[in-house]
Amino acid sequence: MVYAIVRAGGRQEKVSEGSTLVINRVSGNVGDSVDFEAVLLVDGDKITTDPSELAKVKVSAEIIKDEKGPKITILKFKNKTGYRKRQGHRQKLTRLKVTSIK
Repeated sequence: MVYAIVRAGGRQEKVSEGSTLVINRVSGNVGDSVDFEAVLLVDGDKITTDPSELAKVKVSAEIIKDEKGPKITILKFKNKTGYRKRQGHRQKLTRLKVTSIK
């Protein structure tokens, strides 16, 4: 089984061919291809961490759809002053499908 650790969306994600992952929003349309740099590559028993060899590795993914994360509510309150502030947030996300690890 071949899998790679890639830097995507401000985090490191473990991906293999055919797997899907959700990361922070990436610009592009549905069906576009996105390339990532590999931080670590595991091919069966061989583990590759050498930067010169990792520069040759290319991880490609296809944009499936854009999503929004769960809604979170932020509430700020200060006692005895009448200060209340209410705010909400939904993170913009992109779902990707890994097409190849070369």
